[in-house]
Amino acid sequence: MSYRGSTATAGNTVIYRAFTIFFTTFTLMIFAPVYSQQFDAPFYALQKRHQDQWQQEDKQIERKLAALEKRFKKKPNIIFILTDDIGWGELGWQGGGKHRGTPTPTLDRMASEGMRFWAAYAEPSCTPTRIAINTGRHPVRTGLLSVLWPGQPEGLSPKEVTIAELLSDAGYHTAMWGKWHLGDAPEHAPENQGFEQSYYGLFNGAPDAWQDSQAMYETPMPVNAAFHDFPGYEEYAERTGIDLSVAGYIGAKGKPRKPIPGPAGKLGFGRQEAFENESNRQMLDYIRDKAGSDRPFFIYWASYALQITGARAHQQDAGVDKVNAQASMMVLHNKHVDNLLKTLEAEGIDENTLVVWWSDNGPMYAYYPTSGYTLLRGAKGDTLEGGVRVPAMAWWPGMIEPNQDPVDIIHVTDLFTTAAYLAGVKEKIPGDRVTDGIDQTALLLLGEGHGRRNYMMHYSGPKLAAVRYEDFKVHLTQPKGGLPGMEFYNVKRDPGERYGKLYPGLFAVAPIQKFIGSHEALIEKFPNRDPAESRAKQHD
Repeated sequence: MSYRGSTATAGNTVIYRAFTIFFTTFTLMIFAPVYSQQFDAPFYALQKRHQDQWQQEDKQIERKLAALEKRFKKKPNIIFILTDDIGWGELGWQGGGKHRGTPTPTLDRMASEGMRFWAAYAEPSCTPTRIAINTGRHPVRTGLLSVLWPGQPEGLSPKEVTIAELLSDAGYHTAMWGKWHLGDAPEHAPENQGFEQSYYGLFNGAPDAWQDSQAMYETPMPVNAAFHDFPGYEEYAERTGIDLSVAGYIGAKGKPRKPIPGPAGKLGFGRQEAFENESNRQMLDYIRDKAGSDRPFFIYWASYALQITGARAHQQDAGVDKVNAQASMMVLHNKHVDNLLKTLEAEGIDENTLVVWWSDNGPMYAYYPTSGYTLLRGAKGDTLEGGVRVPAMAWWPGMIEPNQDPVDIIHVTDLFTTAAYLAGVKEKIPGDRVTDGIDQTALLLLGEGHGRRNYMMHYSGPKLAAVRYEDFKVHLTQPKGGLPGMEFYNVKRDPGERYGKLYPGLFAVAPIQKFIGSHEALIEKFPNRDPAESRAKQHD
């Protein structure tokens, strides 16, 4: 659906002036990109306004990175940690933590020693965010539009260029652990998407509870199971042809993948805890092995720290809400992050390693009280702030000044482009498609106020559902009776999105239409990928 004939709501003269500056300086076709890549149209307006400032900042950044490379004789290591369903406000540094029965002291220490992002965003759900962090693109552009379930033929198209592929070409060691969730078939697998080695689960957390739910009804217990009518794996396979006997694989580039042996590779209530423990053990060995290499490394750790099964080893820990499975899993995850940071420090490479921690979306309340939580309106699956605004932080001793809490807007796609810049391969990002991620190295190394994003496009599947511009956010709805279909919020003043109105924002109708129109014009020029390209040719 096009929203060029739609509208906006509430605000003040500040946004009017901002939009006026934006659109009087902006004409899509006359802004020649400084880079060979193609970014979204609104980026070039901001770039033009700050071109001189950014050029000076870039010189500062280049000097800092050159000094670091001279010291360590290689580019910086990069670690992306993506967690599951952790809501904005859930961690201790945001007012949660031990106050909600989910103590995370190491994550809070990491945040205090680095940068705490208060305006960090993801996609509304798990597969979409995994697409975004790996490709730097909104999922709608890739042809993969929905959360994947076992047996579906869709996955991340091999025609997409992942950050692992870019960094591998730049000489990085690349490895992945965790919840892949970007397709079951071999062509979709991480070892065929740029990762030299991988240890990954195929699915989200739900199938781990299916069989055990069925078993609970075979041997009745005084509790309810989450998935009442699942018939058991054997019967499920007979009825549907979907085999759930393999939950995950060990992958190596250029070699056939192998099923994960033991409890970590078998679906069930104990798999996620076993998987996370084994992943952490392997990851620490990997870091120790690569620390002395003349090549840097890139790790993508998509943790299974979610709410389906919990961590039995930590359920009875002091201060843990034992009813909430996610609380015990977060304690386990906190322990694993602690192991990782201490290993980086012990190997003497912490000052040459950027570690970024990000949640993939807001909390999933379907299993409450076994769930995360957010102080914002909405949850997983929503483009309300509670669904897409997430806790995130970055840690890089000696490079990121400690104890920062910027309100600059940053999106999970930005990690792709930032990593490419740090690795020296930003110019190799393909220019035949739109990259949504923006290089945020200036924000990391220069601090608050140096972010390079002032807008956001929030998609719900194929539909553009909301737009943010600076402090203002417009939810796009169906027009009614000739009136524009928009709810207008100031999310700085009203982060809970409780006071959206149409009429006070009528002055922004035309600017919003033009803003969305420039975005849509680039889609016409660089069409979204055909969803057929995401389907596997065959299953293994």
